[in-house]
Amino acid sequence: MNFTNSMELLAFHETAYTIYALMIISVIAWFGYNLTRKEAKSVVRIPFYWYMAFLVAGGVGHHIFTYNAIPWVSQDISREHITPDAKYQFEIKDHKWINLPKKITIQCGQTIEFDVRSHDLVYGFGLFRQDGTLVTQMQVNPGTDVNGILDSNDMLWTFHHNGVFDLTSTEYSGPDQYDENGRDLMFVPKLVEVVGCKDGGQK
Repeated sequence: MNFTNSMELLAFHETAYTIYALMIISVIAWFGYNLTRKEAKSVVRIPFYWYMAFLVAGGVGHHIFTYNAIPWVSQDISREHITPDAKYQFEIKDHKWINLPKKITIQCGQTIEFDVRSHDLVYGFGLFRQDGTLVTQMQVNPGTDVNGILDSNDMLWTFHHNGVFDLTSTEYSGPDQYDENGRDLMFVPKLVEVVGCKDGGQK
């Protein structure tokens, strides 16, 4: 089983955890039912513990089963062997993006490296869909190396679905990110566009 983006993964988790929660609730209902019985039989202890063991195994197994199916995990672990198709480098200073292109167009299936560097504060780099859901994000820490070069905060991301994505900082770095009306001054609408994908996350 593979997931091409976070929305597919969350939908799967929603279904799995709903079933899992109902099974746990059934344990409480079963316990309450037995409390109301006039006579208690010790035989119910055996299936109860087997059921609890099943729930534990199911909960742990669910995470083991989906670990390598999460698209960004295996990519992040083996990133030293991956050559990105394109690299975009940004800088942030005084709550402003520096060297930000007007628009980034990405072809379906391309692996992109985002390299973001901060001059002063801790910021965030987050891409959001038009409905406000998060695509990906990373923390951007400030600092320089021994040569005085700004430290890199980078990540790889492979895009499998068409879409237009907004950019903003996902870390609170003080009130200067917002104006007196609460408008996000680091919000860049429709910066990234992914094209060339068919339905279902295919090229």
